[in-house]
Amino acid sequence: MLNICGCLVRTHPDHTEAVINAINATQGGEVHAHKDARIVVTVEDTPSCLASDQIMALHQIPGVLAVTLTYHHFEALEDEDAPQTLS
Repeated sequence: MLNICGCLVRTHPDHTEAVINAINATQGGEVHAHKDARIVVTVEDTPSCLASDQIMALHQIPGVLAVTLTYHHFEALEDEDAPQTLS
């Protein structure tokens, strides 16, 4: 299953660079843009952590004031087995 979430992270202005570094250091998290203490981030499931857990962890990074989910996309991957139906 492909699970991708887009988030806007609002930070204390003095901590923006540290927050960016912390997000980029996580597996599944990626910073795409930032301006005026606002950071555009995508988070996706990894083998060891769900995207929803990663979003909750963003709140714990020092300097983060708010995290807003702005986009959510999920779909079955082509190599995954089709859902089984009962006969």
